[in-house]
This record gives sequence, C-alpha cells and structure tokens, in this order.
Amino acid sequence: MKVTKKILIVDDDIDVINIVETILRNEGYTVISAGSKEEGIELAKKQKPDLAICDVMMSTHYEGFELAREFATNELFEEMPVIMQTSISVFASKDEDSMRFARYYRSEMNNHDLDVLLVENTRIGDAGIDYKDESGKLIWVPVKAFIKKPVKAKVLIANIEKFI
Repeated sequence: MKVTKKILIVDDDIDVINIVETILRNEGYTVISAGSKEEGIELAKKQKPDLAICDVMMSTHYEGFELAREFATNELFEEMPVIMQTSISVFASKDEDSMRFARYYRSEMNNHDLDVLLVENTRIGDAGIDYKDESGKLIWVPVKAFIKKPVKAKVLIANIEKFI
C-alpha cells in the first residue's frame, strides 16, 4: 500500500488554498489547510505534515515570516521542509550562504531601509527570508524554496518532489 505524503497549506486567501489543494490532491498528496499562523501551528503539531507551504504575507505584514520562523526554530518541526508562496520579488543568489548574500546586499549596496529580502539559491536548495521585525532587528529565517504566485502546478510539484 502506497503511503501518501501529507502537506500543510497555510494561507489567508481561501481561493489560493483551494487551487493548491486541488493540484496536490490530483498528485495523490493528503492535504490539510489553515488560514492563519496560529491555526497552522496547531495543525502542524497535531497532524505532523511532511512539508508545509506557507504564504509570505497574510493578515499582518509579519505573520508569514513569524510562521516560517516558528517552523524553523521549533524542534517539533525540524524535519518539516517549508516552501513559501509569494508575489514579492525573490533575489537569486550564487552565494552558497543566502543569509550572507542578504546581509551583504543590505550593507554594501546601501539598501539598509528594505524591510524584507527574499533570497534563494536554487542550485543548492538554500533560501530564506531576511526581515526587520517591528523593533528594527534583522531576523533570518531559513526555508527550502519560494514559489511565485499565481502558483503553476508543474513548478509547485517539482519543488515539493525536491524536498519530500
């Protein structure tokens, strides 16, 4: 009997959830979904998904970042890859350390005022969110990849297959 992989989708847009759920179910994945950070964390604790797909910006400017940070730093989720969906531009980096690239870009290229940088090195599967929290402190959150909205089925499935 084939064991299906379970994927958690967290997005505050029900239309996005419905589209992504349909794509994933058609590929044989089990899908669970949440509309907020809190609901996503609770579902992840209870259901233990194999992978999470999260929106970058939800009901607040920081909610998607905070969710990704919780998944990255909580030992309950250390084995769960996280892919972020976004309509924000993602910087491509050739640097094997995406955080180093983000910090260099901020300091050396005089982009200190940027609140958010999304950086990805698709060659090695290294990506992350470099953002300023409400106090202005820089926070780095590692993720596996970014998927551009609107989501394309082939791109979504190819990224999922890389990580589970």
